Amino acid sequence: MKERKNYYAPMHTAEHILNGTIVKIFGCERSENCHIERKKSKCDFKINKPPSKEEINILEQKIKDIISQNLEVSEKNIPYAEADKIFNLKRINKEENPEVRIISIGDYDHCPCIGEHVKNTSEIENFRITSTSYENGIFRVRFKV
Repeated sequence: MKERKNYYAPMHTAEHILNGTIVKIFGCERSENCHIERKKSKCDFKINKPPSKEEINILEQKIKDIISQNLEVSEKNIPYAEADKIFNLKRINKEENPEVRIISIGDYDHCPCIGEHVKNTSEIENFRITSTSYENGIFRVRFKV
């Protein structure tokens, strides 16, 4: 198993919730690319049309609602072949990772990941979307915790 990325755990866990929520609301894949930092972060998603201001407000509120549920964040390792049936593993090398670490945020979101996370969503404070943009089919979300 690869060494864990040293992300700021509250921000990184919020990124998982953002990803899971965007997938549920917009029916797209998880982010194409993310940049996670302590002070601010951003994720890019391929979607068909720019979201309305109302959709962005709904997105932010849904994320805040999930965080406020004080969900346990857990991890488990499963064999690569099993994970490959459930998750998109295009970024995970099978030879280097015979097992895949899955992060679960309650029953809300499950995702392969090597980063650091909080133990409970109660450790994430003051999530907010700071800005968004849409260009050439890419919806960029900038956020803070």
